[in-house]
Amino acid sequence: MYLFYLPEAELGLCKLSEEESFHGTRVLRLKAGEQISLTNGEGCFFKAHVVQPDSKACMVDVFERIEQSDRTKEHLHIAVSPLKNPARLEWFLEKAVEIGIDEITLIVCEHTEKSREKTDRLQRLLISAMKQSLRSKLPKLNGLVKFNDFMKQTSDAAKLIAWCGEGEKTLLKDALKPNENSIILIGPEGDFSETEVKMAFEKGYKAISLGDSRLRTETAALVACHTVCLINQ
Repeated sequence: MYLFYLPEAELGLCKLSEEESFHGTRVLRLKAGEQISLTNGEGCFFKAHVVQPDSKACMVDVFERIEQSDRTKEHLHIAVSPLKNPARLEWFLEKAVEIGIDEITLIVCEHTEKSREKTDRLQRLLISAMKQSLRSKLPKLNGLVKFNDFMKQTSDAAKLIAWCGEGEKTLLKDALKPNENSIILIGPEGDFSETEVKMAFEKGYKAISLGDSRLRTETAALVACHTVCLINQ
């Protein structure tokens, strides 16, 4: 199935973006009359026929809307520090979309080594991963946010922080209930500072463990994502 991203998809004639048009007509070599699938990134699939296979403005006739839910009721929000090697962050984002995640925030911590990210590139990566894994929901990607500012945000979700310091921790698999919204903090290569951990505790975050091994940032974030997915199977 060829899946294309069209945020404004609706029944009737629609125009694909230039990027999607090029991919469909030049890469996949779609012809008039061929059937494709669309997603609006908000939980809906659509069926459509190619009407005018133009490489810059491909026109399609959308004839069916299919409501779809990629996840159950829970909302998984992972706040993770940017990494010195951008490829490692991109790897996490791609795999997290495939597994199932709803929101990602990039938090700048005291030990974060890189405080810049090409969010446009990351957004394109999320869209590509969504299409490749045949999902209908595009996770929300928030731009860079300082840790202190992120702590000012309020939420009714379960608040959890994964860190390597000493102290009492609960395994993530035991810290959440099925269908429970959650925010999970994953720190940089140098871990969260003591000041940040203290601040998180004061804001209601609880310490969690992801197992006995010391994990890289991107691995920890992915383990957290997968564990939440399994909790909600």
